[in-house]
Amino acid sequence: MSWAFLRDLLSGVNKYSTGIGRIWVAVVFMFRLLVYVAAAENIWKHEHDEFECNVKQPGCENVCFDHFFPVSHIRLWALQLIMVSTPSLLVVFHVAYRENRERHNQKLYKTPGKIDGGLLCTYLISLILKTGLEIVFLVLFYKLYNGFKIPHLVKCDIKPCPNTVDCYISKPTEKMIFLYFLVATSCLCIVLNLSELSYLIFKYSVKCYLKRHVKKQQ
Repeated sequence: MSWAFLRDLLSGVNKYSTGIGRIWVAVVFMFRLLVYVAAAENIWKHEHDEFECNVKQPGCENVCFDHFFPVSHIRLWALQLIMVSTPSLLVVFHVAYRENRERHNQKLYKTPGKIDGGLLCTYLISLILKTGLEIVFLVLFYKLYNGFKIPHLVKCDIKPCPNTVDCYISKPTEKMIFLYFLVATSCLCIVLNLSELSYLIFKYSVKCYLKRHVKKQQ
């Protein structure tokens, strides 16, 4: 899978972000995207082939694996990375729209890339969407796998298994470490998004208040 588009997207958004937003971009790129590509993808690469049950009944291992892992952790993590980065496109498109109007019309904005006016609203919406998607995926992980854990042993009694069988998951400790890392970085991104959202709202609330105060004095 090529991550070039996601990398370019994050780099483009970085130009219009606040200091907190740049930290978010660094966390997503360094601690999520690179970790996924360099390490996590290989750990889950052969998870189905390495899933073993103590019976050789045809079809038993397949149905048990499908029951306990309806969606692969690593594919869900990849989907999460893509989805939480996608709202940043709103900011890129809005800036491109403003710059296009600058080229074809009269001077409309002092600085087309500056976060203010409609672009501020777009930026705030993107932060809300990113935070919401992070929370949705954390809840989805928790519901799908009955908690943030990788068991060493699971018991399966689904047909065509002849009885309750023991099934073993490969490298459970290593997978659990990466799962905890995933949850920790997701929580960190949520905190950064909420911090940036609060900072921008506070900053522009103060700015609007000062403008009104100056007008009243005049």
